[in-house]
Amino acid sequence: MAAAVYKSSRVRTRSFWFSHPMFYFKSTTELTCLFVTLSVLSSHSLANEQDFMEDFLKREYSLAKPYRGLSFSSSSQWELMGMAMVTPDHVRLTPDMQSRQGAVWSRIPLFLRDWELKVEFKIHGQGKKNLNGDGLAIWLTKDRMQNGPVFGNMNQFVGLGIFVDTYPNADKTHDRTFPYISIMLGNGTLSYDHDRDGRPTELGGCTAIARNAMYDTFLLVRLFKNRLTLMVDVDGKQEWRECADITGVRLPPGYFLGASSATGDLSDNHDIISMKLYQLTVDRTPEEEEEEEVVVPRVDNMEQFQVEVQEEGMSGVQFFFTFLFSILGLGVLAVVGLMVYGRWKENKRKRFY
Repeated sequence: MAAAVYKSSRVRTRSFWFSHPMFYFKSTTELTCLFVTLSVLSSHSLANEQDFMEDFLKREYSLAKPYRGLSFSSSSQWELMGMAMVTPDHVRLTPDMQSRQGAVWSRIPLFLRDWELKVEFKIHGQGKKNLNGDGLAIWLTKDRMQNGPVFGNMNQFVGLGIFVDTYPNADKTHDRTFPYISIMLGNGTLSYDHDRDGRPTELGGCTAIARNAMYDTFLLVRLFKNRLTLMVDVDGKQEWRECADITGVRLPPGYFLGASSATGDLSDNHDIISMKLYQLTVDRTPEEEEEEEVVVPRVDNMEQFQVEVQEEGMSGVQFFFTFLFSILGLGVLAVVGLMVYGRWKENKRKRFY
């Protein structure tokens, strides 16, 4: 029965191809030429979309189970700091406890010009929404193993920082939803403003509901031809969603990869499951090959990314008390002025007797 069905299906398929003029070919040579042409067009289309030919996993810059390259030995490729600890399933940067910091840093500086980093992470805890914190950060910076206030790393850093911020420090009714992922390029003088959730120095970002997610959560960072792209996958659809796309990014070579996290009065578990870095093989023109090396990270036309954050206005209660105290202050000044004037007038009258 199965043989009969297969034979019938094959006959119908063959009759379809030969009965329709658009599928009729005089020889197998024509069919082969058509197939090759379609293949070439398809390959060109894919090349135009990706703009690079191949990618290669660089194990010396990657962190994955069973985390053999991670230890306190000087010969290891990755190093822990602070409260960070290794388990069979993840690297826990900070536990769900208050006032903790932790990080993991690569020992080997990155000299690749074009690369792609895929990070699998998990943020989870017992706290309710907006009663958790603070988030984690992915780094490519000049300095490593530095404690500080920026998600467990130093402020005024030099390099690239990508922040998965889970707590809104600014007005809770602001125009963005948390968790929020953002990008910052530090040159050693810029400071991350926690009170404004980093908005004054943000180059781009997006909302990504990555806390207590039911699915694996990923972010992808790609740098090629001075174009920095950030994509996320937190919906369980196994599809990348664009989060930020920045052109004209200039990063010096020799920086270190890392991930850090911090908790304050609020807390969460912040886990890194894997960080995999790929080298991208890119075609460059002679002019692109001769680009000058930069010493300090920068972005072309930085002014276009400046964000003006408006200060919050006074509430009705604040305005009432401000007005009340202003009236009282003016009343006290008036009374004091009258007393001084009366005493001056009395002293003046006595001088005439």
